[in-house]
Amino acid sequence: MRIKRKKSGIHEGDLTPMIDMTFQLIAFFMVLINFTDAEQDERIKLPSSALAKPPEGLFESSLTLQLMKDGNLAMADRLVSLSSLESQLRVEIQMLKSQGKKLEDTTVIIRADGNVKTGLVQQLIKQCQDMSLSKFALRAKQQDDHFVTRER
Repeated sequence: MRIKRKKSGIHEGDLTPMIDMTFQLIAFFMVLINFTDAEQDERIKLPSSALAKPPEGLFESSLTLQLMKDGNLAMADRLVSLSSLESQLRVEIQMLKSQGKKLEDTTVIIRADGNVKTGLVQQLIKQCQDMSLSKFALRAKQQDDHFVTRER
């Protein structure tokens, strides 16, 4: 009896399902990732507050301003002085409008260092109000060191 030999050749598996699953997982994690921690500057030490509470939901549209203890302002990874804030806010407002977002739905998140004078925070809020931004969220740190938002 003769034994038939199978033809020897290179057998390749179909990698299409595995590649498809990889891209689906990437898309899934991109949707779920929380980018709120990405806009934190380590130079800012938030004040502690017993009244601080976590936000109740995500903001539809937000603009983060970070006020450092030396009075400098970080906005979208740029250092901005309070005197030039108005022109920078105009640029941000134009971008929001071009994206179809309304100013009344935009929340200005203020992360101010605990050693910043209250007057500087009030001046920052006043400048934002002059530019028709009316919703604010002040960041603080709970007593147990969790970052939370106190809405105003």
